Amino acid sequence: MYHNWHDRNKKDETMAKLIKLPESEISKEIEKDGLKVKIEVCRGDNDDWILEIVDEQWNSTVWDEVFSNAEEALKVGISAIEKEGIKAFIGDSEK
Repeated sequence: MYHNWHDRNKKDETMAKLIKLPESEISKEIEKDGLKVKIEVCRGDNDDWILEIVDEQWNSTVWDEVFSNAEEALKVGISAIEKEGIKAFIGDSEK
């Protein structure tokens, strides 16, 4: 399960950056159908990992669950984009 934080529209204000979580080097951008998102995988407070997908307008989708490692979080993010389509992770300003 995840929550959308659409229409924030403030550069560099993803949830992870607002609360200053260190981002994993495996975070990556994905582009499909002319749309681009970044899968951000960040270390949480308890050595767990947080998954957030951010579009080009800084709208974000954050997973409620945390992950035991960064690779697992990235895999879930990629799988969600493949299953639901990239448009599911794009805020209204870009649809």
